[in-house]
Amino acid sequence: MNTRISTETALPDGDLTVRVWRGAEAGGFQDFATPRRANQTVLDVVTEIQREQDPTLAYRFACRVGMCGSCAMIVNGRPRWTCRTRVAQVEENGLLTLEPLRNLPVVKDLAVEMEPFFQKWTQAHGYFEPGAQPAADFIPVAPSAPERQEADAGIECINCGVCYSACDVVSWNPDYLGPAALNRAWTLVNDVRDRGQDARLAAVSGDAGCHSCHSHMSCTEFCPKGLTPTFSIAGLKRATAKRIWKGGR
Repeated sequence: MNTRISTETALPDGDLTVRVWRGAEAGGFQDFATPRRANQTVLDVVTEIQREQDPTLAYRFACRVGMCGSCAMIVNGRPRWTCRTRVAQVEENGLLTLEPLRNLPVVKDLAVEMEPFFQKWTQAHGYFEPGAQPAADFIPVAPSAPERQEADAGIECINCGVCYSACDVVSWNPDYLGPAALNRAWTLVNDVRDRGQDARLAAVSGDAGCHSCHSHMSCTEFCPKGLTPTFSIAGLKRATAKRIWKGGR
């Protein structure tokens, strides 16, 4: 049960109330007051709280320009990159509520443990497999090739975990590989140079694989890069079905 650490107080006009999750899984919310500023991002607010009010606040960020994805949090109930989210776009009557990403263990405050997320990449064979005897020369892949276009649609994923946090199936089934790992698997299924397709398709066709997706589209709705993991997962469903029809297991 969530508990409030501080009591709510009246704030001067123009200030924000920032309600921040503190502690780990069994923590609670703490309220801070911060001034509004022009062009202020949510990450700016968190950084100001950590630097000016409470240096023990734990959170992650690196690039601040939407390239690393490490600053992702739940902002007023929605997973977002905080470095690219303006306070003016999301505050509700002067209130921001910040929580750690869902579906991942909380290390402290707004920082989560990403290891389960990346373990599922490994389980989904989300890595290039050159084969026992790699080709002696480069294999040309035309930009107009259908396989290349399928791969291009999902290759810009930067592993921020927003889609994983938004996924209802992961919430119900912690073993589910999740949209990011399956999206990566789909890009590799379409890589004509890869030699690990049988093992990859077998890995993503199990009980925790692509067929567990309910196509709620939450991953696609919240992806900050505008990718469509739901469509990638649908592609894996087709590919695994074809593999079975051809006699694969």
